[in-house]
Amino acid sequence: MVEPNLLHAPILEWYEDNARDLPWRAPDATPWGVLVSEIMLQQTPVVRVLPVWLDWMERWPKPASLAAEPPGEAVRHWGRLGYPRRALRLHACAKAITDEHGGEVPSDHATLLSLPGIGEYTAAAVASFAYGGRHAVLDTNVRRVFARAVRAEEYPPTATSAAERRLAESLLPELGAPRWGVAVMELGALVCTARSPRCADCPISGACAWRLAGKPPHAGPARKGQTYEGTDRQCRGRLLAVLRAAHGAVPKEALDVVWDDAAQRERALDGLVADGLAEVLDDGTYRLPHA
Repeated sequence: MVEPNLLHAPILEWYEDNARDLPWRAPDATPWGVLVSEIMLQQTPVVRVLPVWLDWMERWPKPASLAAEPPGEAVRHWGRLGYPRRALRLHACAKAITDEHGGEVPSDHATLLSLPGIGEYTAAAVASFAYGGRHAVLDTNVRRVFARAVRAEEYPPTATSAAERRLAESLLPELGAPRWGVAVMELGALVCTARSPRCADCPISGACAWRLAGKPPHAGPARKGQTYEGTDRQCRGRLLAVLRAAHGAVPKEALDVVWDDAAQRERALDGLVADGLAEVLDDGTYRLPHA
C-alpha cells in the first residue's frame, strides 16, 4: 500500500494552488449551505449547481425558511438540475431540522444520518466540511483517486465497499481531515477524471499504483454512459417543466402537448404523482405538491 505521507503533502499542496473558489467552501459558508450543496452536487456538475445554489441561499438562507414553503416551491426552484426528488428530500430535511433540531443543522454524524434523505456520504460530508469532523468522505471522485493511486484499478466498484471505507479511513490525516477530503475530491474532479485523466498534471503521479502498473484497463463490466434522449426521464422533465412554469394548477391538455407518445407520457405523469412531485386535483388538473 502507498504510504499516506506520499499522498498527503502533494495533494494538499496541489489543492492550495488549484482549488476552485466555490461559495459553499468559503469560511462564512453555513452548515445549511454546505448540506444544500452536497445534495445538489450528487450526479450534477458544479457549473450547473452554482446558479441554483445561489438562488436557493438567497431565497432560503435557513432551513426554517424552506420548511415554511410548500414542497412544490422546492421543486420549482430546483430548475433543470435533474433528479428532482432531491428537492423533495431537501424540503423534508429542512422540516425535520426546523421541527426537531431548533432550526440548526446537526453536527453529529449519527444524527445527520437520521434526517430524511441523508445517506452515509452526505452525513460524512456535512459533519466534516461544515463542522470539522474527522470522517472519510467518499464520493465518486474520491473513490476513483483511491482506486487508482492505491489499488492500481482504473475504476472503483459500482457500489462503495467496506474495503474502500477502511482504506479511506486509514488515509485520513490526524489533523486537517476536512481539507484532505475536499482536496482529494477536487483532484478527482479536475485531474483524475473518469474518461481522460491528466496524469502529467497529477501531484501524485510518481506514487500512483495504477500509473506505475502501466494503467491496466478496467477488468469489470463495461461502463455504459447514460442515455437521455427519448427516455421516461426526459419525458418527466418536460412535464415537470410545465408544472414549474405555472403558478397554479394546469389542465391535462397543457401536459399532453409536450410529449407525443401517449403511453409513455401517461406512465411518466403517473410516476411524477407517485413520487410526490406532482398532484392531481379533483377536477383533473395537475400542480406541484402543496403538502
